[in-house]
Amino acid sequence: MPYQKLFYESGSPATVKTVPTERLELTEFAEKGVEADVLRLDKIHPIISGNKWFKLKTYFDDAAQKEYETIITFGGAYSNHVIAAAYAAKESGFKSIGIIRGEESPRLSHTLTQAREYGMRLVFINRDKYQDMRESVTDNEDLLQKFPGAYIIPEGGQGKHGVTGSEAILELVQKNNYSHIICAIGTGTMFAGLVNASTSGQYIVGIPVLKGVGSLLEQFGPFLRDAKKIKHCSIQYDYHFGGYAKRKPELIDFMNRIYAETRIPTDFVYTAKMFYAAVDLVTKNYFARGSKLLLIHSGGLQGNLSLSPGTLNF
Repeated sequence: MPYQKLFYESGSPATVKTVPTERLELTEFAEKGVEADVLRLDKIHPIISGNKWFKLKTYFDDAAQKEYETIITFGGAYSNHVIAAAYAAKESGFKSIGIIRGEESPRLSHTLTQAREYGMRLVFINRDKYQDMRESVTDNEDLLQKFPGAYIIPEGGQGKHGVTGSEAILELVQKNNYSHIICAIGTGTMFAGLVNASTSGQYIVGIPVLKGVGSLLEQFGPFLRDAKKIKHCSIQYDYHFGGYAKRKPELIDFMNRIYAETRIPTDFVYTAKMFYAAVDLVTKNYFARGSKLLLIHSGGLQGNLSLSPGTLNF
């Protein structure tokens, strides 16, 4: 099967390299003498949004080199990863299967409806079985027997290929200009890639969007090429707003304010929590005066479609 190189043709390196950085002009930053830019990865592609572009590219390249014809991956009903993988498979000439967490609803989410339209076969499993399957994804005998000959991409693009792909994100900026790089954490794949690609003097700040996660730095350790860089990592655990895909009115108000003042849209699952954390940390003097921050806008705006019309001003 010839590999249709989506990641080189419809989204060529020239296109990716023109991803803009935009100054985040907020009063909190000016008052504290801190500058911040936003790397707008959400502008790379309308479907393979943000960091998904970088994580999926390395997996699809590997699958093509090994001559697989089908990819299989995992996610929930509103997964940015699932819809991006479905579209990438369609455009790259692969068949695709999505293992979806939870029972099938009579009315599919917009995410799963689109994924199915892109040709992805959806397989729904209960949450307990899903968790077991996800944790043993690369050597799950039941999965491999049920879908023989499929190339497995872990949930969220987690794993060495996803980390390697995420390292390329910092090639889009003059990274030496920044003292701190800030990103949301789901699986932590992008975070690990950013740590690997960072300079020795930079600090990488991660904002987990899940509640009750353990010591993430220990989990990321195996993916870091230089263990000493852990000393330049910080995980801020207090900005999950109740857990994954949870929100509060305060977060929605913040999203509307950010868009009104900067015209930068955020999503309530990942980027809004990261932006909120950055602003709050600045006001609490976490960053020294003169610091220059780079916020990674990791895309995922399609998740906002699950909100009621009129909730957001964009």
